[in-house]
Amino acid sequence: MALQKIIIFSLLIVAVSSVKLDRCTFIAKLKKVPGLIGYKGYTVGDYVCLANFISNFETSLHNSKDEYGIMQINSYWWCDDGIKPGRKNLCGVNCNDLLNNDITNDLRCLKRIAEDPNGLGAWPVWTQKCKGQDLSRFTNGC
Repeated sequence: MALQKIIIFSLLIVAVSSVKLDRCTFIAKLKKVPGLIGYKGYTVGDYVCLANFISNFETSLHNSKDEYGIMQINSYWWCDDGIKPGRKNLCGVNCNDLLNNDITNDLRCLKRIAEDPNGLGAWPVWTQKCKGQDLSRFTNGC
């Protein structure tokens, strides 16, 4: 019984702390990260398209593939999940810090991933749905 109460309480905390950002708020936050826009030719549209398809701008999304936050950052390479040893943690961040409403860590890690040779190609969905496309629909009106 006590375990059930803890589980329900934990789920309520996650539900209350979950935020879905709108496109324009996400764009404003992107623009605050020095050097992110234009790095390797990536545009605001690239990042917004990616976030749209990968998380639908949900800040606290954690899926079964060990991906965290609004950018669905993978714990094998980019963050420390505190569970599985041998992870790389190339962003130097705890994965749980990517699940809160402050997406500063997410965007700093996004910049680090963009610096990697694969860049945004680390996300197959970006390659399939965003790369080389007209992305103006993701930025219009903001």
